[in-house]
Amino acid sequence: ALLALGISQSARTPDPSHPYGFTNMRYIASLISGVGIFMMGAGLSWYHGIIGLLHPHPIESLLWAYCILAGSLVSEGATLLVAINEIRRSARAKGLSFYQYVVQSRDPSTNVVLLEDAAAVLSVAVAATCMGLTSLTGNPYYDSVGSLGVGTLLGTVSAFLIYTNTEALLGRSIQPEQLQRLTELLESDPVVRAIHDVKATDMGMSKVRFKAEVDFDGRVVTRSYLEKQDIEQLLQEIQQVKTLEELEAFMLKHGENIIDTLGAEVDRLEKDLKQRNPDVRHVDLEIL
Repeated sequence: ALLALGISQSARTPDPSHPYGFTNMRYIASLISGVGIFMMGAGLSWYHGIIGLLHPHPIESLLWAYCILAGSLVSEGATLLVAINEIRRSARAKGLSFYQYVVQSRDPSTNVVLLEDAAAVLSVAVAATCMGLTSLTGNPYYDSVGSLGVGTLLGTVSAFLIYTNTEALLGRSIQPEQLQRLTELLESDPVVRAIHDVKATDMGMSKVRFKAEVDFDGRVVTRSYLEKQDIEQLLQEIQQVKTLEELEAFMLKHGENIIDTLGAEVDRLEKDLKQRNPDVRHVDLEIL
């Protein structure tokens, strides 16, 4: 329910209070869900394991216990296969390995399902093994040790989910190769003299925010403006300048137009970055 809520909230359109949207709701929901499910499961498992060691007693209703484990194995195993196939498909589309996709928490909702089901399947195997040893030997300590093992497994998965989702919420950088491509694209444009303080933040769900300080070549910008003007008419305007007031009016007129041309160049660069890199949703270019 938490994951479904997070997915629906993350799809909301940006508003004045949240100009960059609600993408992080997926990470927040995954963090809460992971912590709630796994820490509660780990806590209960450790509790029963410790109580079993301190006050051992024979297992009752073994048949029902095995039936529950079998049902859990079937249901969790089926959703685990679905999650694995989904992550493989998404990782292939991103050019990443299965491991990289999971560790980088590219899709937090799918990650929670994958890790929850994987932990559940392993926990069923551990619980069934330890219950089998208890039923064969009559020693209840095996079952208690199994509970401790399940709790440790759930606690480990919980720690991983907390770490990956926290990293995503803090705002991590994109991959160095992708950042290098964006940088080279900007630097290769004739209007750009140099770029500084480049930052690219992964906002989650294939959305990137790119920011850079750009040193524009004023001569190239001015030449771009002049190419759109009637040079002969411009020369006539210059020749008609006789006073300081007329010179000031001439400079103000064309200075404003050159600034507008610079703004158009900024818009062009931002549009080009987004078109060539669909993951880049927000571009902030600061003029030096």
